[in-house]
Amino acid sequence: QVQLVESGGGLVQPGESLRLSCAASRNVFSFNGMGWYRQAPGKQRELVAYITRSITINYADSVKGRFTISRDNDKNMVYLQMNNLKPEDTAVYYCKADLGTDYWGKGTLVTVSS
Repeated sequence: QVQLVESGGGLVQPGESLRLSCAASRNVFSFNGMGWYRQAPGKQRELVAYITRSITINYADSVKGRFTISRDNDKNMVYLQMNNLKPEDTAVYYCKADLGTDYWGKGTLVTVSS
């Protein structure tokens, strides 16, 4: 069993930054990959950023150049640095780990509003 706990969400104004953290209950290097997903009200959950064990990284087109995913193997953490936030980034952000089976955290809410 894998536990994932997200943190770092909050209310920010457009143009500001946030860093989300995902704490895993086991070494993140053991996962095939880890990702950040988000779900806005009334919309389907979508991929934001994904990092594989070999550190191949993919981003959604909507966040390229603004968001950065990173991993700290020693701390069992995955991060999502979000810069120049926009109102359309408002969503619940979830951390996912791929260990053959997908494990999900409970999410953290990000609200971007003036």
